[in-house]
Amino acid sequence: MSEPLPPLRPELDIFPSQDPERPGFVLRDPLQYVDVLAFVPPALAQALPLFDGEHTREDVVLHLTRLTGEIDIGEIVDSFIGALSSAGFLQTPEFEKRKEERRREFAERTVREPAHAGSGYPEDADELRSFLDDYAKQSPLGGSSSRRLSAIAAPHVSPDGGWKSYARAYQPLDASYAERTFVILGTSHYGEPEKFGLTRKGFRTPLGLASVDVDSVDRLHRAAPDSVVMEDYCHRIEHSIEFQVVYLQRAVGPDVRILPILCGPFWDALLSGSRPESTPGVGRFLDALGRLAEDKPELFWLLGVDLSHIGSRYGDAVPAIAETGHLADVRTRDHARIERLSAGDAAGFFDLVHPNQDDLRWCGFSPLYAFAYSRPQARPELWSYEQWNIDPQSVVSFAAMGYYE
Repeated sequence: MSEPLPPLRPELDIFPSQDPERPGFVLRDPLQYVDVLAFVPPALAQALPLFDGEHTREDVVLHLTRLTGEIDIGEIVDSFIGALSSAGFLQTPEFEKRKEERRREFAERTVREPAHAGSGYPEDADELRSFLDDYAKQSPLGGSSSRRLSAIAAPHVSPDGGWKSYARAYQPLDASYAERTFVILGTSHYGEPEKFGLTRKGFRTPLGLASVDVDSVDRLHRAAPDSVVMEDYCHRIEHSIEFQVVYLQRAVGPDVRILPILCGPFWDALLSGSRPESTPGVGRFLDALGRLAEDKPELFWLLGVDLSHIGSRYGDAVPAIAETGHLADVRTRDHARIERLSAGDAAGFFDLVHPNQDDLRWCGFSPLYAFAYSRPQARPELWSYEQWNIDPQSVVSFAAMGYYE
């Protein structure tokens, strides 16, 4: 009896091809262990669910024979399996070796190089400055406040989509903040649940090199080693912090000092209904974050967060159009959560998030809760709120907020 085929890697992005000359589906590795895209024709795409670690080559052949009516299809199936395996899209021993090599390479680097220059934003420094300045000029700006600003929350969506909220969030920051250390709490889209990703590497962008507050990194690691992934590979590919560094460098200066923290999902809390800090490792890290803030009042905090994710891209049966139909209810629910944060009510915020394991899919939940718990005296003021169609059938919401004490 044949052995089961290796399964597809679960973290792969699989989406319909937009190329009319190459119909079907595209496989992409968001973790960048694999640098190529795979285009899977429509007929072969029907077999992808069989790559689950339980079905065999013969199962795939039989399935495709029934679908296509082709009898002699074994050679095509063998080529398909070989292509998926050699490209690194299947969980094979060869892929595991590649994965460990990529992780080791990142751990040994001294600098975190930009992962999204040239795709998320211009890679030429002058073009990037012009890009950011042009958007900033178009954004309606709010008035100033006499209260002490201690943090901002900005989107981490594509700058092309979230430019108004980015510009509004970074409006108060300028060169007068150059001596501050900026703690950046970013969503870890692919990080381990109940873990926080740290790195000692400086972040390079086309605008310069942002150094890292290594002493604070080590302090957090010592305080909660079981909840920390040190030199987390997710830093290599994650955009939620990289985009903040770019905007921060343009607002304050290219050689800013940062403390980058990737916040993994709080799945235990969402599944159990118990607050995130009830998981011992998470509680120790959040307490350590609070003590760090008390000991270093010069810290300034940035949260790289998006809010709801609604529509076809995210598995919903009903397509989503920004500010239309049921997206009005999404707006109301988004604002209700923000109101709990504005009241300094971290527990009440969690109580609105955890039912149905967060059906709004706030990918910024972990950073927002971490800050609300560790800095309860900082209360956000909503500066802007937007819904944006990331594709014709899917919407992401995000906001700009300023935290005052």
